[in-house]
Amino acid sequence: MIVTVASGKGGTGKTTIAVNLAWSLKEEMPVQVLDCDVEEPNSHLFLQPALTTRDAVNVPVPLVDKAKCDYCGKCAEVCAFNAIAVINNYILTFPELCHGCGGCTLFCPTGAISEQLREVGVVEAGQAGEIDFTHGRLNVGAALAPPVIKAVRGKSQVKPAVIIDAPPGASCPVVASANGADFCLLVTEPTPFGLHDLTLAAGMVRELGVPMGVIINRSGLDDAATERYCQQEGIPVLLKIPFDRRIAACYARGGLLAEEFPEWKQQFRDLWKEIERRSGG
Repeated sequence: MIVTVASGKGGTGKTTIAVNLAWSLKEEMPVQVLDCDVEEPNSHLFLQPALTTRDAVNVPVPLVDKAKCDYCGKCAEVCAFNAIAVINNYILTFPELCHGCGGCTLFCPTGAISEQLREVGVVEAGQAGEIDFTHGRLNVGAALAPPVIKAVRGKSQVKPAVIIDAPPGASCPVVASANGADFCLLVTEPTPFGLHDLTLAAGMVRELGVPMGVIINRSGLDDAATERYCQQEGIPVLLKIPFDRRIAACYARGGLLAEEFPEWKQQFRDLWKEIERRSGG
């Protein structure tokens, strides 16, 4: 079971759900956490893993041999990301824009373009007690999160529970985190902004063909609009976490809700059983 925890916006509580779900299940089954929010990973702040491995993530970028280049412009024509430009007898490359697709190398008629590796981030892995833990970190200034996310997901193991903490939003990094999952938990908050962004995230997950359910965090403010939307769209609300000062204080000091309040441990275990039931197990 691979379960991605996502949301349409930041700050809704994705990491809270991911780490507490993992912590609640660790006594019942082997668990792995993959933190794919590579621009700002923070699952480690709660699980406190001992990181023992560190691997660089590289993407291939063009290297031009100007002795072979005839400045035909074919490379610039095929590049969808404007990472290479030909102006008269000059050729310019922009590695920060390159997505590493290899099109310029493939279509260069004179064989003037080869590839060199550019580091865009790292993947670190280790153990948080019984929980296998992996997260990625995108290098400062690097624009491409998906290669680092794919490298994190490449560390996925065959375990009963693999929990992915996804980036916020509904763009390419989230697609890379949710695609191929068995289930997607969409965490939202009962505000107009939360509902707006939930609709975007739900549309993305539906396009991926992944079963989904909603968790309402800070429940009790005004849940009616969110519940009405979920009912209209046929999306089950699987859990509500109340707007409670004690819960906020627990999060603020880096605590685990399921550890500090034992009743929540069973709530998260029941959530997992419901996910299994709805995804076909």
